[in-house]
Amino acid sequence: MTTPHGIDTARQIQAATVRSYPREAAQAAFLLGGIGTGNVSVGSRGELRDWEIFNWPGKGNRLPFSFFALRAETTDGTRIVRVLESQLNGPHALSHGYFNGDLAGLPRFTHSTLRAEYPFVHVDLTEPGVPLHVRLEAFTPFVPGDAEASGIPAAVLRYHVTNLAATDMSVSVVGSLANAAGFVGHDVFGNLKLAGEVTNTQRDGDHARGLYYTTDLPAGHERFGTMGLATTEADVTFRPAWVKGEWTDSAQDFWNDLSSGKRIGPIEEVEVAATGSALNDYLDFSYLELREKVGSIDAAKTIPAGTTATFEFVLTWHFPNRAKGWVEVDEDLDRHAAGGYPLVRNHYATRYDDAWAVLEDLLANLPELERDSRAFTRALYGSSLPAPFLEAAAANITVLRSLTCFWLEDGNFYGWEGIRDDVGCGLGNVNHVWNYAQTVAFLFPELEKTMRDIEFGLEIGDDGDLPFRSRQTLDEPRWEMVPAADGHLGAIVRVCREWRLTGDREFLTRLWPAVERAMRYALSYWDTDGDIVPDSQQNNTYDIEFYGPNGMMGSLMVAALRACQDMADGLGRTATAQEFGALAEASSANLDRLCFNGTFYQQQLIDPDQYRYQIGPGIHSDQLLGQFLAHVSGLGHVLPADHVRQALAAIRHHNFKPRMADVGTVQRVYALNDEPGLVLCSWPDGGRPRFPFGYSDEVWTGVEYQVAASLVYEGMVDDAVTLVDAVRSRQDGFRRNPWSENEAGHHYTRSLASWALISGMLGFNADLGRGTVTFDPKFAEQEFRCFWSHGQGWGTYRHERAADGALHAVIEVLHGTLGADTVNAPLPVTVRG
Repeated sequence: MTTPHGIDTARQIQAATVRSYPREAAQAAFLLGGIGTGNVSVGSRGELRDWEIFNWPGKGNRLPFSFFALRAETTDGTRIVRVLESQLNGPHALSHGYFNGDLAGLPRFTHSTLRAEYPFVHVDLTEPGVPLHVRLEAFTPFVPGDAEASGIPAAVLRYHVTNLAATDMSVSVVGSLANAAGFVGHDVFGNLKLAGEVTNTQRDGDHARGLYYTTDLPAGHERFGTMGLATTEADVTFRPAWVKGEWTDSAQDFWNDLSSGKRIGPIEEVEVAATGSALNDYLDFSYLELREKVGSIDAAKTIPAGTTATFEFVLTWHFPNRAKGWVEVDEDLDRHAAGGYPLVRNHYATRYDDAWAVLEDLLANLPELERDSRAFTRALYGSSLPAPFLEAAAANITVLRSLTCFWLEDGNFYGWEGIRDDVGCGLGNVNHVWNYAQTVAFLFPELEKTMRDIEFGLEIGDDGDLPFRSRQTLDEPRWEMVPAADGHLGAIVRVCREWRLTGDREFLTRLWPAVERAMRYALSYWDTDGDIVPDSQQNNTYDIEFYGPNGMMGSLMVAALRACQDMADGLGRTATAQEFGALAEASSANLDRLCFNGTFYQQQLIDPDQYRYQIGPGIHSDQLLGQFLAHVSGLGHVLPADHVRQALAAIRHHNFKPRMADVGTVQRVYALNDEPGLVLCSWPDGGRPRFPFGYSDEVWTGVEYQVAASLVYEGMVDDAVTLVDAVRSRQDGFRRNPWSENEAGHHYTRSLASWALISGMLGFNADLGRGTVTFDPKFAEQEFRCFWSHGQGWGTYRHERAADGALHAVIEVLHGTLGADTVNAPLPVTVRG
């Protein structure tokens, strides 16, 4: 088949290359930083932007005078000086123009191209007539299964400079960074507002030389922190702080030296009057004095003609303290401003005393960290998957590095739903949103398990109810709203998923009493007539309540019962397993009888307008959410397979809109004009309620991925490609950031459903509690390669063709262990590693 976007088949897509983004793709921003550390982004021009290292979201956060520059000089005296970025895109209609901290008037390269293979990002800088090619390569270590190695507050920045001239070239790469320790924000002139006074100090370490940035704030202050900028290069000069002057003196002094060919070394102090303007007698012109303490490092090399030299820098940060609480709405912000929140430390602060300690540890272990990170990259991007699948799964790993997620000193992992530009959105590990997320569970199950521990070890009520927002672990009152049926039931399934992915029997034994209590609560609370199909008030992820039997809650009930059967069996509780198995059988049969109308699973209400915000006879994109979770968790079909495929076909046919301009809606808009998307519900045969559920016309990437992965599990791969290609066509770098899929905020958690595309294509099922792994790829009859991971290791699975033409399977373990004695696969298997 051919998709609406010119892509022919899933198999042909496999040959596609990783997408690149030109300078003009101004929305593209790749995050650097560890899990739970904050981050800084590399933009399509090669610029460092969106500094979010201060424990608060900070889209648009600038650090004035923080950039890299190059000076090159040939033997014939030709000098080239450029900021190591491409030219600014605009719009340039700023009320005061660009502030001098942006240094927008300095020369930059005319062209750039950004390309990423997670966790590595590359930006190529070129300009016609300039005999240089510069490639920025930047990364933060990322090793699945090793959260500590993946949670370092740092970024490695390497500038690979190629001399295209006919003669040798003397080159300096100069990194400059403002000291932002004590960061509060910016004043109206774009200058940094800092709490406390800062100091820049030159330091020589065991593995690098650089600048160490500190503040005089006490270590217990929320804004306290340190930063570091260092290089591993040999020929280095330092300017710990730019000249202290007024107006643009400091930047002018820096530029004079750089552009004239001088090394950036210690400053020559300049005597100046208090101000050069008589206006200071009438107005506060104190802003004219540079408030930022900017330091620079100049690394120099001679590059022979036709060769490439690399200049390596490392950026680190350490802002240990954050508000202990979910600070989101105006009331919270007022409380925070009044000092109403105690402080808690980030997890990385339990490992490192300051930013220099981060630097030393990173560089001491960088060869191994980089080796393992590159092994992951090769394994993932070597997968013979449809290109949109691979792009979606890899791009959304970014959520873990974003301010959506944080990792505290208690070892627990936390998540907002998403983030606004400057504050979180959707507090409390919201279980009905995290229901969809699969990436953390497959790559870092030790972090994901802490969420289950919070839900079932702390938040669960005496009667078994699970609040859908977790607050008590941060010493806030329990969320007492009615539980969300989808989040409650999904959390039960996810305990089973975590157990199967890790084989952690102690984890399952510890949580089982609470899990069983939660399951029995669900049976009594949401089923009023004893048919084991939810029919009462069902609060859910759409921020409303459904009533009556429906596919979404019904499939989740069956999946939760199957999960309880599986967990009880794994614990040797035979009678309990049999009980839940029988209940699952009855629940599945009754749901199918009540709701399957021959085409899809339809909500059963006598009058869809009896309650506001219902589905009625609509085709709901989430009607098989429980089946999705069951597949991902290795539980197989919980509803008749043929009915599942029919319902998915109806969703694909009716809810996918090639052109969203044809959908008239007054709801929020995430796809518009000529963009394609999958709406949450449609009513092709009429019957749309007067007031349908409030998000019904919206397009959510996480639901698009849930449906696409469900299609994959049922073998409907080309339909899945159509949906995922639609999502990624919208995240093109011009209209939206490829590394931030938004819903209620940037880097929205639901987008982590995209990882299920990989497990679905591989047909991967880890049951480590029973010592078994299964591979059942959708392209079983051809050469194939795919990344796999679970709680004990990761690697690749591939089909190879022997000399006689026969296919056989090879499982390569690249990290950890396979964790299983039994391997199920469609071909004879060899295990390596």
